[in-house]
Order: sequence, then C-alpha cells, then structure tokens
Amino acid sequence: YPTDIWLPGMKLGWDGTKNLNKTLTSWASLTDPSSGSHVFAIEKWNVSHGLITESGKTESRTGPSYSKLVNITETGEEISHSLNIATNVSSISLLQMTYFGSLQLLELIGGEMRTSFYFPMEICDSYNACGDNSYCNTSSNCVCIAGFQPGGQYALGLTKSKPRCVRKSQLSCQEKEFKKIRNMKLPDTQYTIVDSKVG
Repeated sequence: YPTDIWLPGMKLGWDGTKNLNKTLTSWASLTDPSSGSHVFAIEKWNVSHGLITESGKTESRTGPSYSKLVNITETGEEISHSLNIATNVSSISLLQMTYFGSLQLLELIGGEMRTSFYFPMEICDSYNACGDNSYCNTSSNCVCIAGFQPGGQYALGLTKSKPRCVRKSQLSCQEKEFKKIRNMKLPDTQYTIVDSKVG
C-alpha cells in the first residue's frame, strides 16, 4: 500500500488476484502527510499508462520519457508498472507524487539529493492541452492537424473550454490514405480495441 513514494521493485497498478489498484497519493501539503488531492494511478485500459488526477479530474497523462523509467506488465491477472532503476549502496532512487501534483524522480548520490525526472514539465504534458484534432508543437503552441482549421463554437464552462479545430472540407470516403504524423504522443486507449496478435 504505497503512499506518495514509489521505490524500485514496487509495483503500481491493478492486481487481479486481490482486485486491488495500487496508486500513489500526495500529501495534503509540504508539512501535512494526510492524503492530498493528487493521485497517480496506472489505468487498466487496453494499453496502460499513468494518469495524474486532482480530486478525480485528469490533469496529465504519461508519455515516452516516463515509459523509459518503468517495466510494464499487462496480463489477465495484472496490469502494473514497476520502476526500472538500478539502486546500490552509493545511489538510492525513489519517485514521489508531490503535494502540488507532479511526479519527481529523486536520486540520493553520496549524501546529495537531486531531481533527475520531473513530470509534467510543460503545457504539452497537460491532459488534452490543445483539444480535439490538434496537437502541441515543440514551441508549446496548439496547432490543428492537416485538413483541419481553427473554428467552431466553444464556450468557457461548457464541454469544450478551448477553441476547436474543425474540418476544412467534408470527409471523403473515397480517400484511402491516413496522414502520418511523427513525434506524437499516442492518444488515449480507454475506448480502443487492441489485437495483440497483430505485429
């Protein structure tokens, strides 16, 4: 039952044998160790990933830099992530869910503590930062994908709180081509169907 600290060797995620989902929960504040409002959980979607939530609302979703830190296990009995970090006498590492809603990997080397990973780092790490049919570019600006343009109605406080990207022209069923977009974080897998037998 982890609190706000994840140590190498520990597993976070769903344990089907105990029907238990192990998560990290932040402290309420820097000096108050009671449960805070930020939670880091491994979603048991078809392709698992980590989500940071605040009071139940999704704030951030992990990406490629996080995936390099963990071993991922996805079976019928278990969907879990474990830290893939070697520790020894001279170097101790831990991942902390901070009270202000970020994950940070801390390393204690020779009596000195340093942060070697921090998430989220930029606006593009925020969940659905740009909205539908758009992406966050390397300058942290929202850009519509090819074939779409800014437009459509939106209103603060309604389901869409940011400008939307809408089609430039009607969808054509004659086109038999997908647009390849490089260096993108894969979309949510909550509602996907994954055939793991396909190479």
